[in-house]
Amino acid sequence: MANGRQAKTKRLNMVERAQQQMDLHFPGTDPRYMWHRKNNDGYSTVPRTMPIVMQAVDQASKGTPPGHVLFSLWARSPDHPLLMIENQTTFAVEAGFSGERAVDTWRKRMRKLRDLSMIMTKKGASGDFHYVLLLNPNTGVEYMYRQGLVSADLYGRFIDRMAEIGAYGEIEGIQELWAEMQAAAAKNAEIPTTNS
Repeated sequence: MANGRQAKTKRLNMVERAQQQMDLHFPGTDPRYMWHRKNNDGYSTVPRTMPIVMQAVDQASKGTPPGHVLFSLWARSPDHPLLMIENQTTFAVEAGFSGERAVDTWRKRMRKLRDLSMIMTKKGASGDFHYVLLLNPNTGVEYMYRQGLVSADLYGRFIDRMAEIGAYGEIEGIQELWAEMQAAAAKNAEIPTTNS
């Protein structure tokens, strides 16, 4: 080491590490074979936990799995949590349903997603699911686990992934909100009401 200085090594971020590995293992691959959100059109931001979230909603639904319905909603999201669904048939087909009962099947899955705290809905011109608000699926998994709808094994993998991506604070945040809501409800229950 010259002049007693230590050589500085730059720590690569995840994208740089992936590029380094791609250059090593797939050298010279033409970029036209790959899809990149900064270069290609038609992208949506999806939580990295989505594969586990889809497993959780399917597990919690016993026989009527809505995981692909949830994913298709996120894939249609304009990087904003509100969707306006004008043609339910399009969403039903994209979620993998076909035939005369495709829309009915899709609606049943949508109701299940609403029950599992994955979405909120409001009626509009196209029916009960015209306006759909995508809720944080990570807090939805926490809700399902607390309701006993998700196995400890799957929940454990979910928590590991949340910690790995630095998102565990979302779980702490929703737990804090629920505690505040519970305290407010208890306080309101203590307030005596006057009858005239």
